[in-house]
Amino acid sequence: MRGAGESLFERRHKRGWRNLACAAAVAVGCLTELNGVRAADDSVSGEYQMKANFLAMAPNFVEWPKDTSGRVTKTFQICVFGSFPFGTALAELTRTTEVNGKRVEVRWVHQESELGSCQIVFVSRSEDRHYGRVLAAMRDTSALTVGETPDFVETGGIVSLGTHGGGLEISVNLEAAQRARLKISARLLALAQRVIGRGAGARG
Repeated sequence: MRGAGESLFERRHKRGWRNLACAAAVAVGCLTELNGVRAADDSVSGEYQMKANFLAMAPNFVEWPKDTSGRVTKTFQICVFGSFPFGTALAELTRTTEVNGKRVEVRWVHQESELGSCQIVFVSRSEDRHYGRVLAAMRDTSALTVGETPDFVETGGIVSLGTHGGGLEISVNLEAAQRARLKISARLLALAQRVIGRGAGARG
């Protein structure tokens, strides 16, 4: 039983700190997993092992809108546009994964017109001169766009993955996420070193 002298404000204050501590612990655990899990493909560099881990775990951090188009799709598609640096690592990490009951499929996409069916699109740095055109092709979709250069999120991409000190450095553009009708988890924001438009398009 709570002490008679403890106010409602004090109880809420303590609960808030407990929730914050839990969120921080989850974030640390997620970051460890992002940086530490390795697939069996040893030909893939450590950088792209970490980026593959992020893409495989991304559905845990994002809420997609319900599909009201009436289309029946059997797969959740993670697409790579541009050069494909993942070897077999990304496919191995997602081989037994399902998102909302749909099997995860990894695709290497070569044409911008093919991007409309993707739920996650990784845009390789080989396409850094074409960001505007690639993002324009997905303007009316709810795809989570992930790049790997700092100016990707400034151009309108949602997430950028850099590396620093042997780990991932994450940037998030919440305004772009909101335009895509995506809700980004507070757990991912806790991992991010940079957030554009904080307060928009986030979920608990």
